[in-house]
Amino acid sequence: MAASHSVSSSNRGAPSGRLDEVSARPSSDPAPAGAAPAGADAPASTHPLDRPIATLGWGDPLRWLAAGWRDFMHAPRIGLFYGACFALMGWALLGVFKFAPAYTLALSAGFLLMGPFLCLGLYHASRALERGHTPSLWSSMGAWQRRGSAMATFGFILLIVEMLWGRAAMVVFAVSFEGMPAFDGSVAQLLSPDYLPFVVTYLAVGALFAGLIFAISVVSIPMIMHEQVDAISAGLASLRLVMTQTGVMLWWGFLLSAVVTIGMLPGFLGLLLAGPVVGHASWHAYRAAMGRVDGD
Repeated sequence: MAASHSVSSSNRGAPSGRLDEVSARPSSDPAPAGAAPAGADAPASTHPLDRPIATLGWGDPLRWLAAGWRDFMHAPRIGLFYGACFALMGWALLGVFKFAPAYTLALSAGFLLMGPFLCLGLYHASRALERGHTPSLWSSMGAWQRRGSAMATFGFILLIVEMLWGRAAMVVFAVSFEGMPAFDGSVAQLLSPDYLPFVVTYLAVGALFAGLIFAISVVSIPMIMHEQVDAISAGLASLRLVMTQTGVMLWWGFLLSAVVTIGMLPGFLGLLLAGPVVGHASWHAYRAAMGRVDGD
């Protein structure tokens, strides 16, 4: 009995030891396809709504403008071509103001929306310079074709905002005046005390719509051109940047407005330089804020 009990006890103990050895050895079964190795970090997402946004400093917008000026100096003919387009838009506004001042307000909103799309060629040139290539005017003019569908969608979104802005401008005009005011084709008349309430109201309404457009488009258009991203995601990523880095982006918006305003003063001729510099600088703002993606 005692011997039988001792043999059975030893038999029960032997399998336990072998099981311990088996559990201690690493499994030789292959890992499922696509599974990350044990202990390895998951690959970072490249989607603009998932990847982290860079922490920006107050000096970054000034560096973007400096980089924009360098790009302009490296490709001056391309810059002057698009700068001339901006100047022509300004002269067109002055011409409309002389004959139909009520429509000038809505048309100015439309031109403001066209600006980022006109800068597509400048974004294309900055990307070529970044890669060490020599940009060409002809290729920059076809930059929209690479992502035409997403660009069209984003343009439609901005068009809706422009229509709302234009309607709001017409309402402000109708409420502020009884009939057609006699501007006599002079912009300086808008600075007279009689027109002060109108100017203040229009600027307040315009600031609201301009702020919305800036928030959803500050980096979205260069992002659409550069990445495989849809228009909605690009607009939300741009809004996310503005909401998380509000102070720096407001400072950036102020600098953009200041440069463009200064460029408009000498008969819009300053836009020959201000327009392309702002366009090139906006590319560097996108690259600094959103980082690099696969393939860069």
